[in-house]
Amino acid sequence: MKTRFGLFLTALLMSTLLYGQAHISIDNPDSWSGEALRPYIGQTVIFDVPMVVCANANGNYVVSPWRRMQPESCGVIGSADYKSAVRINSSCMFSISGISGYHRCGEKIIGLRARVNSTSSLTMSSGTWRGNTRAELEAGIPDLGDYRLLVCGFNLENYYMTWGSMGARSYAEHQDQRAKISKALKRINADIYGLVELQQGNEAIGEIVSDLNNNLPNRNYKYFSDASSGTLQAVGFVYDANTVQPIGTPTETDVEVQNRKKMICFREIATGERFIYSINHFKAMNTGDEERRVNEAKAVIKLYNSYRQNSSIRDKDVLFMGDMNCYAFTKPILAFTENGYIDLHRAFHADSSYSYMFGGLASYIDHAIVNGTMYKQITGMSGFHINSDEDDRYTYDKSSDLTMFRCSDHDPVLVGLKLDSTLVYDPTPQINSRELIEDDADKLIIQNAYKDGQPSFCAIYSINGWLVSQEQITSPLYEVELPEQQGIYIVYVYYNGVAYQRKMIVR
Repeated sequence: MKTRFGLFLTALLMSTLLYGQAHISIDNPDSWSGEALRPYIGQTVIFDVPMVVCANANGNYVVSPWRRMQPESCGVIGSADYKSAVRINSSCMFSISGISGYHRCGEKIIGLRARVNSTSSLTMSSGTWRGNTRAELEAGIPDLGDYRLLVCGFNLENYYMTWGSMGARSYAEHQDQRAKISKALKRINADIYGLVELQQGNEAIGEIVSDLNNNLPNRNYKYFSDASSGTLQAVGFVYDANTVQPIGTPTETDVEVQNRKKMICFREIATGERFIYSINHFKAMNTGDEERRVNEAKAVIKLYNSYRQNSSIRDKDVLFMGDMNCYAFTKPILAFTENGYIDLHRAFHADSSYSYMFGGLASYIDHAIVNGTMYKQITGMSGFHINSDEDDRYTYDKSSDLTMFRCSDHDPVLVGLKLDSTLVYDPTPQINSRELIEDDADKLIIQNAYKDGQPSFCAIYSINGWLVSQEQITSPLYEVELPEQQGIYIVYVYYNGVAYQRKMIVR
């Protein structure tokens, strides 16, 4: 038995060891790398910055001081933003053992204490887990502002009624897939769903609508009949006839692939306001197919320009959604954005937006794009991260997990609408003309983010999510002091009910 004096010495020794442990901080994320841990190999250190789970496949965890993003979702290949993302992704990625329980990608470890095994390997001994848990997502969908209509674009990952190599391999597997999808669609509770990777015909979409109406009895969901049959992937619309009314039937273009680019005009029953909704599934992301996806993008825009002239439509507000199988700064999406259309992922979330994970990199290939007149009527937009952050082991064909989580390999993308055709489109707020803020520029310049009687604010966060500064914008050309510390920051401008974001590198 230890004496009190022995216990005191043990406590004193432990206190000394803990006090003597190195604290790892990151002053400049753009240049820091795992090599900084080399002097501490074999020792236990404490990270003063949160560590983020970036991969969790088969219970093998990878953490980093920041979420690792697909470079082509951050900038055009060869641009400063693209090169920065490549450099950051490769500089500090750590496999980590000693984690107990299940954790999703995006969860953060605050105050991580870990043994340094190598410059790329850690063993966790303690830390506090925060954020992006299943419990948080079960509580409800992301905040989309004061919307009247909710629109959801969702790739269901091969929702088929015949069993084979794609989708469910048996009736029993399909029932598990159905249960997970049904719970996800119920939780979302949208007015309109644009669904991707449905089996062609009425059976699959009819089953989905039947489940929705059973689960949400106050709704009155309907779909458009597609009398053709087969196993081709198709897209389809589901809508609540209590809140919206379709004008006619969907039109489509079969450029490059069939049944995967459809468009319909909806009228909001409560207000009489209208908008055009386009749901899409472009060709798979195979090498050499980018120009074919460019052809699809141009065909969809051409279809819209023709469709909106229809005498029964006469409305130009448009929302393009769906799995376009390409990143934000690739040619198919630039076919939209370089012609005046607005990428809602970037407008609301800048480089932090995602709906899909591949190779430990977060990105979005499930898009939401609008024209200028529609943009003013968007109250909010977000991925609902019930799938991309999950371990693949929780799919319907690999586990007994029948929750909504990992019901697909894509996250649903949600858009809140408050339709009002009288709104006038204003220019998007601008945050400096340069991505890099050099030593000779000591001010952040914000334009187009001020109007009398409409409070607007600017907030600057570190790359790890810490608030650096926040202030009200009080003039049309507003100057903000730059952070003193070099590094990467995210600038938020809150204006007219919308959050605009941009990455800033202070050198």
